[in-house]
Amino acid sequence: MSTVAFVTFERFPELTPDDQLAADALRAAGIKVDALQWDADSDWGRYAAVILRSTWDYHHRLDEFRAWLDALDAAGARVLNSTELLRWNMDKLYLQDLQAAGFAVTPSVWLPCSAKARLADILAQKGWSQAVVKPTVSASADDTFMVLASDVEARQADFADLLARKGVVVQQFMAELQAEGEWSLMFFNKRYSHAVLKQPGEGDFRVQRQYGGREEAAQPPQALIDQAQEIVDDVDAELLYARVDGVGQADTFVLMELELIEPVLFFGTAEGSAQRFAQALARQLANMEAA
Repeated sequence: MSTVAFVTFERFPELTPDDQLAADALRAAGIKVDALQWDADSDWGRYAAVILRSTWDYHHRLDEFRAWLDALDAAGARVLNSTELLRWNMDKLYLQDLQAAGFAVTPSVWLPCSAKARLADILAQKGWSQAVVKPTVSASADDTFMVLASDVEARQADFADLLARKGVVVQQFMAELQAEGEWSLMFFNKRYSHAVLKQPGEGDFRVQRQYGGREEAAQPPQALIDQAQEIVDDVDAELLYARVDGVGQADTFVLMELELIEPVLFFGTAEGSAQRFAQALARQLANMEAA
């Protein structure tokens, strides 16, 4: 029986309830799952695959996390998704690459750490009435806030403080997020599996549960599935899993995030999705063994 590592962090030393569904499906397929914290002292190279699942503190410990990825490479660990992809995906600058490839991406202004800029100038130059400010390396809406053109001066100090510590992206607020919700489409081995529609909490713009957000199983229009598929296919590497987050503007899928590191995959919302994940992993393991 092959054994794989599902990688967690200290707040979830065991698997999340959602990932437990995937682990159960893997065990039924003859694949054992060990839950390990990413900063644990472990022989990572002994696993058939190392799969990041709930490493949800990596953005707070970025240098340590990058050093851990280097250690995985040095140990010859088989990481899915690959460490090269993880390094690319952890900084939201990857969105520039996808935009350059022709995909619709949330309109954004990118600022390096310590840049001198005024929020009022950015909104005025772009003609935006609302914007979302976030670090270029972040997760779970950490250090993220929305600003209105009417109160932009009041948020300048927060903006300057964030810029002093991190690279920052200022993005046009997508009104569709509150009006219709944010789509998350799950792909395993680059094949569409299922989707959820996420809604922000009352009076909020964030869709994460800790801020009052909620999600429900839903089937996106085929045009949005097709465009999300094109985004996934554009990644020139194998992908065990990918979550494509965005909003629909008429028939256009506007990408907000391509999640390749540690996304919740919402197995609990779609019957058979955990089994599809298990089948995708089994195929990748078989391919690695045959190589």
